[in-house]
Amino acid sequence: MTRVISQVSAVALVIGIVPAASLAQQQGPQPFFVGSPLGLPVTPAADRAFEPMSSNVKVYGAIYSAESCSYDAERGLIVVPNRGVPQSVQANNAWVSLINHDGSVHTARWIGVQSPAERANLTPPLVLNEPFGSDIANGMLYVADRDGGTGPSDPSVAVIRRFDMRTGAPAGEVRVQAVDWINDIEVADDGTIYATKSGDLGNTPDPATWQVWKIAPNGTASIFVQGAPLFQPNGVAFDPRGNIVVVNVGNANVLTFSPAGRLLGTEQAAQAGSDGLVIMPDGTKYVSSVRQGGVSRIRPGRPAELIARNIPSAASMCYDAGANQLVIPMNPNNGLAFVRIE
Repeated sequence: MTRVISQVSAVALVIGIVPAASLAQQQGPQPFFVGSPLGLPVTPAADRAFEPMSSNVKVYGAIYSAESCSYDAERGLIVVPNRGVPQSVQANNAWVSLINHDGSVHTARWIGVQSPAERANLTPPLVLNEPFGSDIANGMLYVADRDGGTGPSDPSVAVIRRFDMRTGAPAGEVRVQAVDWINDIEVADDGTIYATKSGDLGNTPDPATWQVWKIAPNGTASIFVQGAPLFQPNGVAFDPRGNIVVVNVGNANVLTFSPAGRLLGTEQAAQAGSDGLVIMPDGTKYVSSVRQGGVSRIRPGRPAELIARNIPSAASMCYDAGANQLVIPMNPNNGLAFVRIE
């Protein structure tokens, strides 16, 4: 007797798994859980049994198309959102990794250990599509994500999602309907979010599309700065005085704005094409160039100096205070670069 088996089912039988969608349907609603440090089982067992990987094994990797990172001072770990595949390929495919100071993997998939098909059945459900900028404030991980964009007829809408840093569980979101996607974010202690919209990157760009948005704790969003001197704004951070500092992809300008949106000063990075921005308590600024691969150091009142060179696609970096180093995601190079601060 001849039996016809679908391609998906046949592959599942060969490798001994059930397709994710079928598995999710069989399991029904599940409590929300996050991934464990490296060990087995990968997904939590019903009896909570878990054995860590033996200490003589070192693992490096776990990063896929990361645009930003943040430092978790409580754990002493680097928190890296991975974008996964684009929305047009598969929605809800992103995840968050936890990385040790030396670049080795602590938790390969902390938030997002579940497959996209399983995430809707979690309590609370998990949605994490294509995270770009990220920040940690008041025990929350904020990520600049988006919904939509799965095809030409599906408009993209910027969404800033929050996750509890203690449990990893989703803790709310803010949709910015007037913006298709947000590049970088910085979050104040009161929950106010400053977000960059890099806007038009074409040969005849429209300056009106270059924007920094301010999102109040109640979710009300408004334009903070628009147009020149912005030139495709990317990285954003606070200086020690509470001013808002923005770097441009389109030139080497490092712009400092007051909380009222007034331009207070302009500095120059050593290279144009800026992406990442880290500001130290003494006011020293570090700027990474995604286009030219260098890291600039700008000490107060002094010209920029290039302290690292030729890092491919040097994106939105973070400061690892536990190891006194800059951590720089390398976008399509699927890795992290580490630069010790001297």
